[in-house]
Amino acid sequence: MFNILKLARRYRIGLLATVLFTSVQLLGQTSNDSKLEKWPVGLESDFALSALPPHLRSDATIYLLDPDKGFYVAHQGTNGFVCFVSRTEWEWAEFRKDLATPISFDAEGARTILPVVLDVAAMRASGKYTAEQVKDSVVDRIKKGVYKAPGRAGVSYMLAPMMRVYPSTPDIKSPVTVSMPHYMFYAPYVTFSDVGCKPDAKEGLMMVNPGEWVLGKRKGPYGFLIVPANEAEKAKILADNKELLKRLAEYKPYLKVQEQHDDMHH
Repeated sequence: MFNILKLARRYRIGLLATVLFTSVQLLGQTSNDSKLEKWPVGLESDFALSALPPHLRSDATIYLLDPDKGFYVAHQGTNGFVCFVSRTEWEWAEFRKDLATPISFDAEGARTILPVVLDVAAMRASGKYTAEQVKDSVVDRIKKGVYKAPGRAGVSYMLAPMMRVYPSTPDIKSPVTVSMPHYMFYAPYVTFSDVGCKPDAKEGLMMVNPGEWVLGKRKGPYGFLIVPANEAEKAKILADNKELLKRLAEYKPYLKVQEQHDDMHH
C-alpha cells in the first residue's frame, strides 16, 4: 500500500512538472510568435526616408527597428525631423507581422508622439506583454499624463509611395497595401464635426484618430487632419520611387501595392 501511495505522489509531481514545463514552452512560443523580423538596413532606411520630402531627408534622424530591443537611432539628424517604419499599431491590440508604414514627425511630433511609438516597440520586443497589455499600458499612460498631446500645430509627412496599414478604425483588422502619399497635421481631441469632415471621406480633407475609438470622444490626443497629395505630386512620388517599390515587393509579397480600396481612409 505504501509503495502505491509513493508511486502516486511521484506521478503527480511528475505530471505537475510536465505541465509547468509545457506552459513555459507555450509562453515562449507566444512571445516568439509576436517577434518581428529584422529588415535589411538599406531597405528599411530608404523606406523610412521616403516619408519625408527630399529636401528634409539628409538632415533627418532615422530610427530602425531591432526586433530584440525596439527602435534605435541609425542616423542622428540635425533638422528636428524623425522618420521610421511603423510596424505595430497599439490601438488595434494585435501583433501582426505584415504592417509597414513609413512615418515622419517634425520636432513637436518627435517630442510628444514618438515616445509612444518607441515604448510600444520596446514592449513588443521584450516579449513580456500581450498586444492587449500594450494597448492598456498606453491608455493608462495617456490618462496619467505620461504621454502628452502635441502642444502646437505641426506636420507629419507621409509621402512614401506605399504603406501597409489598417484601412479604418480598430474594429477592422484586415490591412491593405496602398499608395496614398499625404500630409498629416496634428489635431489633438478634434472630432469630425469640428472640422466638417465626414468619417467616410475618400477625397479632400480627411481625419483619423484611432485613439479616440479606444479612449472615447474628445479623449484621443493623437488625431490628425489628412490632406492627400495631389495627382501630380503622387505621380512624381511613384516615378521617383519606382526602384524602391520594386525592392519592397521583391522582399515581401504583401508589400506590393494592391488596387485602391474604396474604404481606405487610413
